[in-house]
Amino acid sequence: MPNHIFGADMGEGYGIWKLGDEEGLIAHVDMAHIACGFHGADFMIMDEMTELAKSKGILIGAHPSLPDRQGFGRREMAMTPEEFKNCMLYQVGALSAFLKLHGVEMNHIKPHGSAYGMCARDPALAKAVMEVCKLYDVAFVGMAGTEHDKAAKAAGVRFIGEYYADRDYTPEGKLVIGRHSPPRTVPQVREIVTRALTQRKITTTDGSLIPLADMEQICVCVHSDTPDAVSLAIAVRDVVNQVNKSA
Repeated sequence: MPNHIFGADMGEGYGIWKLGDEEGLIAHVDMAHIACGFHGADFMIMDEMTELAKSKGILIGAHPSLPDRQGFGRREMAMTPEEFKNCMLYQVGALSAFLKLHGVEMNHIKPHGSAYGMCARDPALAKAVMEVCKLYDVAFVGMAGTEHDKAAKAAGVRFIGEYYADRDYTPEGKLVIGRHSPPRTVPQVREIVTRALTQRKITTTDGSLIPLADMEQICVCVHSDTPDAVSLAIAVRDVVNQVNKSA
């Protein structure tokens, strides 16, 4: 596996409603984080996305959410660690059935939206989701320098640190959940991803630069619901390839 990789959150439509050009996007990524039904996806989409990812030969992970389809998984809710663990387990179990159907292995788990943010802050929730990772013997994709990597290390779960090319970070280094800023252009994405991978610095919402949390391997992420996601993905793919080649 190269030092840096590229992943995307995918399969987040529902029924006849499709979210973004996923066939165009998946052609450029190394990893697909497939939605599991609680914020997006259904049994047909999960099947179709698993088959598509398999055909591209890329790594497949589960992308479970809080039970919040109306809010696209971006609204927080109070949960005990046991509730959080079972919420994640319920969805990962559903995707694992489709992976078994298509004869492919699960590589990782990456929570979606507010579930991601909540377990980045709360050590009990982070520990709970690591129990699911251990059950399936898979890696955890998350945010370095948070409870994500602390809990992964404590549980002996392989951790893959993530950097978002299409989302904002606060000056404190916190990820801004949801789309609250103007969409980024291709040149902007090229610039910030190059800086993140080569200088290990993040551009924040006030324009300042802060250090990217220490991690050997970075997984750059683009969301399928981001405007012009495929064009951004092509740019990210090019930058990741160039940085890996020069390493």
